[in-house]
Amino acid sequence: MKNVKNEVLQMRFIWTFVWALLISCVISYILTSMASAPFNFIHALILAVIFTVAILLLGEGILKGEKEEHEYS
Repeated sequence: MKNVKNEVLQMRFIWTFVWALLISCVISYILTSMASAPFNFIHALILAVIFTVAILLLGEGILKGEKEEHEYS
């Protein structure tokens, strides 16, 4: 049972990064094409890492604590 929870946790991190990468690539492509600049994948990758860290911090820490507080109120 513990192995299954570990796999679920790993998949949650992986899919969060995949979606963050896709969304950051789209945002980066749109903004660079509006500025008539070349698309740079490294910038999209950095943005994806920032998105992933922010989402994981919010989802695992801050918002989870608020949810527990509201359940007992």
